[in-house]
Amino acid sequence: MRGAESKSLAFTGVLLGCLEMVFSANTAPDIPVIDQAYSKLSNSITVEWRAVPGATNYMLTAQDGDSFVETIVKNSPGTVTGLKPATLYRITVRSISAGGKSQPSPFRKVKTVLAAPVLSVRSPSCDSIAVSWKAVPMAAGFSVSLMRSDGLGRVLKQNTTNTSLIFTNLDPGTLYTIKAYAWNANGMPGDDFTYNQRTSPNAPVDVKVAFNSGALRAVVSWMPAEGALTYSVTVSSGLLKLRCNTSSASCMVPSLQCSSEYDVSVTAHNDAGSSEPTDAVSLKTIPCAPVNISIEEDEPGHLLVSWSSVSLGHYYVVFVKSDDGLEVHCNTSHTQCHFQSDCGFTYFISVFAYNKAGQSPLGDVLNYTTAPCCPGDFRAVFVSSDTVRVAWAPVRGADLYETRAAGGGGVRLCRDTAAACTLSALRCSTPYNITVRSFSEARGSSAACAPHCVPTAPCSPEIKNISKEGPSVISVQWQANNEEAMYIVTARGEAGLWHCTSTRNSCSLMDLPCGSAFSVSAIARSAAGQSLPSYSIPLETAPCCPSDLILTQVTQSVTNISWSVGRGAQTYVTTLESPKGQAKCHTLQTYCLLGCITCGTNYTVSLKAISETGLTSSCTYQGYSSSACCPSGVKLYRLSNNGIRVFWRASDETINYNADLHGSKGNFSCTPSSGLSHCDITRIPCGDVYTVLVAPVTNKGPKLTFCPKKIYSVTCSGSSVGMVIYRGKSNAKHI
Repeated sequence: MRGAESKSLAFTGVLLGCLEMVFSANTAPDIPVIDQAYSKLSNSITVEWRAVPGATNYMLTAQDGDSFVETIVKNSPGTVTGLKPATLYRITVRSISAGGKSQPSPFRKVKTVLAAPVLSVRSPSCDSIAVSWKAVPMAAGFSVSLMRSDGLGRVLKQNTTNTSLIFTNLDPGTLYTIKAYAWNANGMPGDDFTYNQRTSPNAPVDVKVAFNSGALRAVVSWMPAEGALTYSVTVSSGLLKLRCNTSSASCMVPSLQCSSEYDVSVTAHNDAGSSEPTDAVSLKTIPCAPVNISIEEDEPGHLLVSWSSVSLGHYYVVFVKSDDGLEVHCNTSHTQCHFQSDCGFTYFISVFAYNKAGQSPLGDVLNYTTAPCCPGDFRAVFVSSDTVRVAWAPVRGADLYETRAAGGGGVRLCRDTAAACTLSALRCSTPYNITVRSFSEARGSSAACAPHCVPTAPCSPEIKNISKEGPSVISVQWQANNEEAMYIVTARGEAGLWHCTSTRNSCSLMDLPCGSAFSVSAIARSAAGQSLPSYSIPLETAPCCPSDLILTQVTQSVTNISWSVGRGAQTYVTTLESPKGQAKCHTLQTYCLLGCITCGTNYTVSLKAISETGLTSSCTYQGYSSSACCPSGVKLYRLSNNGIRVFWRASDETINYNADLHGSKGNFSCTPSSGLSHCDITRIPCGDVYTVLVAPVTNKGPKLTFCPKKIYSVTCSGSSVGMVIYRGKSNAKHI
């Protein structure tokens, strides 16, 4: 069974192989025929063949030993790439259609060309290019050509077996195209290598330097160099070097120093290298600002300005500007200048040095202030005998004024910023030499200024004595301590002002009113002014006597005295005096009650007005008579026919009396005949209480009401007067 099965399988395989061969013979395209194969590049071989009908593609195969490279192309020619240089390959072609691939064509042997040399190129100078490369395997020699990239000029070509060469006499700053290839022993050229190289630029020409004196910088310019991409400017002075790089044909070099001389050169650059520096161009900068400036006022009105010499400075200009805006200047090749000046001015001084490059920078600006002027328009105003206020017109440049007063054996000084000064503590009635000088912080005092003679006002007089020469005359004496002075004495009070004058040491105040207080002072007056008043001395005149005085008898033994106010009086003493005795009262009021008065007596009346300080005025008035004495033993008696008799005992038979009865039912009175001590009231209502008053009859004035009053009850007996009953004395006020 196993042998039969093996035979069956072998038969089947043979049958399938036959079928495949029959099918291939019916569908595969024809085998191509290579016309030629060659290598132009070291990594590829190009193949040409005749087209095969029905073929849609072709497969190119390059075989090197066991390795091969295949490439499918559409049609002839086709190129196989990715090959090794200088290597022998077997080349075949197969056609491809929808039915399959043909058998490989007969092979061709083709060798790839040599690899291109890899160049290293540089421009050692502006007119040469050096080319070098590494050795190429199997190369017998090399060919290198050079031409301008813009196509101008001729082509330079050199063959060599070395690996380097140099092209000379080239154009500076020009772009060249370099092509090189190797050949083998059969002279077959290999791949070429192309490289573009520019020669280094030539040095720029026509270098110019423009110096900006104000900014201390320079602009360097030149004609552009062929092929230069950038430029560098070198500005050197000794060890100091400044550089500026640019791609344009000019460059600004800042931060130059004054009073310096520089060498300026320009170098051109491109990707090939740098040119030689240009010949140095000399640059001289402006001089530095002068230093060590000094200002001296060798004499008033003349300024000397000096300074140190400046390197590269050819001449100098000094500007002097005053604070009022006026400016002057001085040109000189020396190191000092003279100027005129005025007092009280501030001058601003600047010095510049010059050369062909221009003016030096602004250096130190110095200011110089001249001494202030002497004050003018001097005025003196007297404040008091020991004080003088002086004033003057302000002057330029003065920060402070000093006033000096010399006289009276001493010196007084006053310093102030104002144009006025008050000199105090001077001696009165003394001439002083007053000098005013001005000062400034910058320069000190003004020059010698003329003094002014100013006498002070008189001294104050001193009152020594005030005495009374008469009722209204006061003499005032003082110590005369001034020469040629008029003295004025003034008494000042509420009553007014009173004056007296004298050139000696006393005068009299006339007609001073009574009861007045005064303050008495004296002044001295002269052409120089007026003194301060003396110390005031109080003066008081005796009080005035009251103009009115009234006496009123209050009781039989008491009299009231009142009077008008006496000006200047504080207290009063009133006195009633008779041979029988004296009554006196001392009071602050303008009235007084005097007791112990004897009735029916004549008195003299006097009053003393006394001031607060004890001054007294004695005043006399008209005499006064007290009233007659009141009667005693007053009684009532009933009469027939409703009558009442009033009885009393008279103190004097010559005195007439009057009787008054006051009751609720009526008032009744009676007056007796002369010499009698009773009187009758014929009809009086009974059943009432009566107050009975019997008093002397006065010749003038009201009735006397101060005599004792008694109370009686008058009863009724039927319709007639009944009993009369004494009830006691009345405490009621006098009627």
